[in-house]
Amino acid sequence: MEHLVSIRDITKDEIEKLINQALRIEKNPSEFVGRLKGKILATLFYEPSTRTRLSFESAMLRLGGNVLGFADAKISSVKKGESIADTIRMAASYSDIIVLRHFLEGSGRVATEFSDVPVISGGTGIQEHPSQALLDVYTIYKHFGRLSNLKVGLVGDLRYGRTIPSLLYTLAKFDNNVVYLFSPRELRVRMSVMNDIQNKLEVHIGEDLDKHIDKLDLIYVTRVQKERFPDEASYERVKDFYVIDKDTVSKAKDDFIILHPLPRVNEIAYEVDKTPYAKYFEQAKNGVWMRMALLLTLLEE
Repeated sequence: MEHLVSIRDITKDEIEKLINQALRIEKNPSEFVGRLKGKILATLFYEPSTRTRLSFESAMLRLGGNVLGFADAKISSVKKGESIADTIRMAASYSDIIVLRHFLEGSGRVATEFSDVPVISGGTGIQEHPSQALLDVYTIYKHFGRLSNLKVGLVGDLRYGRTIPSLLYTLAKFDNNVVYLFSPRELRVRMSVMNDIQNKLEVHIGEDLDKHIDKLDLIYVTRVQKERFPDEASYERVKDFYVIDKDTVSKAKDDFIILHPLPRVNEIAYEVDKTPYAKYFEQAKNGVWMRMALLLTLLEE
């Protein structure tokens, strides 16, 4: 693996190796202290981020490396009109690996063309978020002990959420997974993504989560992203279409879990946090172990 800009670029075997490495790291993190001493991670975030940026920084620091970068493009030379190509060239000359979040689709792929060091996509527009998918399936694997023969419900904003395509592409690499897509009609998965998973996943599309929740192993809930909507009225019409509360999960299986890439707004009630189903904060913490595994893989191969 040279870069990670799309889950489609890596194999099932590579995903399993990353999961096994993350399991080893989580079990004994002290064993990995100093493994990347002298290495520098550049974090280039053109869009806001909390979990992705901080977990990558935490991962690098835990491995003994250092971090530089920006969390707001307005304080960089981007404000002066510098192109992404030139920014990447300069960041590559200052660092050993780059994490890039950008609002434009395709920006991760462009970055790899101008970088002499590995590039990881930290999210590109509404396109993909590959490292999020890796920590998502790591969380699933830790709970179920498998990534095959699962019934997964994706709930909420499936059109604009960049975590959704990456998770679908990942689930499609494993056998006998069934996916239920629950969303308002205007927030359904984009046709380009549906075409990519055709014949790789059994897919059901609908709006009634309550009708199917008793057969699901997990639901992956996403925030309706106000910033992606063309107008306020469109957002207001769908923002509360799904609110997961205790009544929602009352018919769920005993080992059922709820995931969410975070941040949440009001799509999961706070009362759910205290139930055994809530795994989204553990999921966020798992981002450190998986991103440590990813940094090690890209820098030590």
